Amino acid sequence: MTNVPVEGIAIPDIAHPEPQNNWRKYFSFSTDHKVIGIQYLVTSFVFFLIGGLLSMVIRAELITPQADLIDRTLYNSMFTMHGTIMIFLWIFPSLVGLANYLVPLMIGARDMAFPRLNAAAFWMVPIFGILLMTSYFLPAGTAQAGWWSYPPVSTQNPTDSIITGEFVWILAVAISGVSSIMGAVNFVTTIVRMRAPGMTFFRMPAYVWTVFSAQIIQLAALPALTAGAIMLLFDAAAGTAFFNPDKGGNPVLFQHFFWFYSHPAVYVMVLPIFGVFSEIFPVYSRKPLFGYKVVAVSSLLITTVSVLVWVHHMYASNTPGWMRMLFMATTMLVAVPTGIKVFAWVATIWKGKLRLDTPMLFCLGALIMFVFAGITGVMLASVPIDIHVNNTYFVVGHFHYIVYGTITMGMFAAIYHWFPKMTGRMYYEGLGKLHFALAFIGVNLNFFPMHPLGLQGMLRRVSSYEPEYAFWNVVASIGAFLLGMSTIPFILNMVGAWVQGKPAPDNPWRAIGLEWLVSSPPPVENFEELPIVVSGPYGYGKSDPLVENAAALKEG
Repeated sequence: MTNVPVEGIAIPDIAHPEPQNNWRKYFSFSTDHKVIGIQYLVTSFVFFLIGGLLSMVIRAELITPQADLIDRTLYNSMFTMHGTIMIFLWIFPSLVGLANYLVPLMIGARDMAFPRLNAAAFWMVPIFGILLMTSYFLPAGTAQAGWWSYPPVSTQNPTDSIITGEFVWILAVAISGVSSIMGAVNFVTTIVRMRAPGMTFFRMPAYVWTVFSAQIIQLAALPALTAGAIMLLFDAAAGTAFFNPDKGGNPVLFQHFFWFYSHPAVYVMVLPIFGVFSEIFPVYSRKPLFGYKVVAVSSLLITTVSVLVWVHHMYASNTPGWMRMLFMATTMLVAVPTGIKVFAWVATIWKGKLRLDTPMLFCLGALIMFVFAGITGVMLASVPIDIHVNNTYFVVGHFHYIVYGTITMGMFAAIYHWFPKMTGRMYYEGLGKLHFALAFIGVNLNFFPMHPLGLQGMLRRVSSYEPEYAFWNVVASIGAFLLGMSTIPFILNMVGAWVQGKPAPDNPWRAIGLEWLVSSPPPVENFEELPIVVSGPYGYGKSDPLVENAAALKEG
């Protein structure tokens, strides 16, 4: 048996066994990280469709100033469920699914460190989702306090039943928190302990760095939210008084629990997408990632600073002046390591041999919208501006430029890029570009109008408003419907390509990385023998003949 050096990696020159393609494995308690990754992705996308339909009903209500489509109680329920589903059942699970699939392959491991724990963490997600959905059928109704569920609103019980919508919501979020903590332990252990020989930290792909940084945040901050949710559950069901001001509790304490995790959670969501950018831009620019080590370390800097910014969500909650100033400074400080990444991506693209395939288009679009969201984010970090636009649509617009314009668009880029590796099939480029065009236009039509609306004073979480806000709301609703339509070509593309798409080669993009050196889809245990890594992860455009020969070998 001989070793063939390929872009700094020595792997045995042997044939891999054929992958198992039985569809039943996706409905089983599989411990294969690749199966679990696809289970996460497909399950979360189903909930994405449900949350998207709720948002379209909300925007249909807001297309006119009067509340004339649905009952206000139902509107509040849909509003709460939309936010909860999109955050806890789409973004988090889809990111975990992508990381589940890629991280072991990228670091040269056969699987995750704790495969059974991995499977158990996934199966808690549909349980959590079904639990949320059943609250619509409870006599007491579903949750109506918003996806943050502030007390005392979330602990009020207008019925004699203990099992209210708020109770079910809090219980479901607590289950979600346990699942995420289990996943975080698994990821951190896998990355620290299961890297292939020679895979030092500074030979890991940038994507692995971002997943590692995001999961450290989960371990550090998520227990606070989980504990707060359990305390809220006791207040709602057992009559305790942790957050009940009538009994000596402090409702603002829950806000601290909630935002201590929920602002770092934004970085838990966006950091892996930063990693996607760092993987895709070099491939489609044919250039190495600019400043790789600095980009890698900046992820850890974001992790460190992210747990020191939560109070900027509470400027209007009777926060002392000195604390406002302190957290305004720490919030603005996050822009430094984030700006380093943006600079590195732009430098990577600059004068590159750009190939505007669907993944690259989604990454470019997401980067543009992230820069805009970053500008409005710095504005919101400022105490005077934040106080002025507090609880208005300006905040909603900023947040959705992050969660849809950056994170969801970046997730679509990742799905298109690694789809051939996951399925062994090529997607349809024409449908992919149609999806991008509709989504990019829809995102901006939907969420940009929220900024002038917020500056003019329109409050969020309302189903009716003054007629002076009608124009921008009509534009936003048209954008929402267009955004909903953009999902149709994506579904047609994914289903059609997976069923009868053109067979994909092992490395259709001539990319560099361990995941591209195995078959498409990969064998059950990834590698017949563990690879030996002898150099860094990015060698695009180098003149070294060995690299050129390696690229040719992988292409063939």
